[in-house]
Amino acid sequence: MGTFLCQMEVFMSKVNVVLGTFFGDEGKGKIIDYLSTNADVSIRCSGGNNAGHTIMVDGKKFAFHLIPSGILNSNTKAIIGNGVVIDPKVLIEEINTLQNAGFSTDNLFISNKAHIIMPYHIVLDRLLEENRGANKIGTTARGIGPAYCDKFERSGIRIEDFVTPKFCDIARINIENKNRIFASFGYKPLDADAIISEYEEYAKFLAPFVKDTINIIHKSLEENKNVLCEGAQATLLDIDFGTYPFVTSSNPTIGGVCTGTGVGAKDIGEVYGVLKAYSSKVGEGPFLTEQDNEIGDTIRELGHEYGTTTKRPRRCGWLDLVALKYSCRINGLTGLAINHLDTIGKLDKIKLCVNYIHNGKVSMDFSTNPTYISNCKPVYEEFEGNFGDLSNIKKREDLPKNAQIYLNRIEDVVKVPIKFIGTGPDRNNMIIC
Repeated sequence: MGTFLCQMEVFMSKVNVVLGTFFGDEGKGKIIDYLSTNADVSIRCSGGNNAGHTIMVDGKKFAFHLIPSGILNSNTKAIIGNGVVIDPKVLIEEINTLQNAGFSTDNLFISNKAHIIMPYHIVLDRLLEENRGANKIGTTARGIGPAYCDKFERSGIRIEDFVTPKFCDIARINIENKNRIFASFGYKPLDADAIISEYEEYAKFLAPFVKDTINIIHKSLEENKNVLCEGAQATLLDIDFGTYPFVTSSNPTIGGVCTGTGVGAKDIGEVYGVLKAYSSKVGEGPFLTEQDNEIGDTIRELGHEYGTTTKRPRRCGWLDLVALKYSCRINGLTGLAINHLDTIGKLDKIKLCVNYIHNGKVSMDFSTNPTYISNCKPVYEEFEGNFGDLSNIKKREDLPKNAQIYLNRIEDVVKVPIKFIGTGPDRNNMIIC
């Protein structure tokens, strides 16, 4: 019996994970798209439609906010995990967009344990953000935070209830309770009957996609299938490990993979951290290497740095290796995927932050404590740019010398190997190391 269990452990597959290392928008979709070409199962584990992955396929752009990028491969089971909060209207729009583009959605599965976003979540999100005044967080106002609040307050609506007659009673109670809150803001009450009627139609549409996804995932592992999990947002937006309170409402770090899918720690295989060859951020909060100047503006325009979800211009700056090392530690990264090497290579000179000066002392310690960050100054090293056209290069050793020096220095500092290098916007513009 013991021999059998050992053999079973050896031959069970692992879940490979793709996570963001900074503030999101690092180009996770491109790495996920590549890995999912060989994936039997592709899972989205956290967040809501406040996130987005953009993938270029044959010159056509696809923006995903809820559906895992693996949906583009008909042989891949695309799973929306229990850790995701789902706006039914947005999800249906994504499904229709895919179908209209000729893609099948028969391979889409929604966890019965995921929670839904209701109209009152969106209203409350906007009212709370407006009430913060100068202390605003920079929320996308899509109801994500309030939906997670209801989940943990145990008044949320799970998909398994959403697609049953129980939905009407739960929704009516919730709307009545939220209307009392809205009254304190001087906001008009929501029409419970109209909302319930509208969302019952959404429920009918989505019901065929609803499954017990935990069993699907674990059976796939037992059958030695190739399973991929994609995180939304990124490490420095994590509710626990990010630059609180300027964070998202979930755990886009490695822990969120387990709680958002139902896989165990022993099921995790490779953990790839995605970053850009520079840094960017949407929203408020500290950003030590930000270049609020001509360099930052140039990077933004060269990299087309405008939010996939919000369309807001992103704050841009140099790559921060102190923060990257923090991400490597938090997530147990086994490999890095660096995008936009071609973008940063268009500059004459490039800088890397390789240390902080904290209270007069050199430090490689990162902290999300605002007092700590305010007492830090970045220490930069300068590199030669002008990498030229990288789009057709397929081997790392064929990169220009300046590009190789830049990449080697990143590895030297964070002690994690670079496994993927993005050299252009198309899905084929990538070097596999």
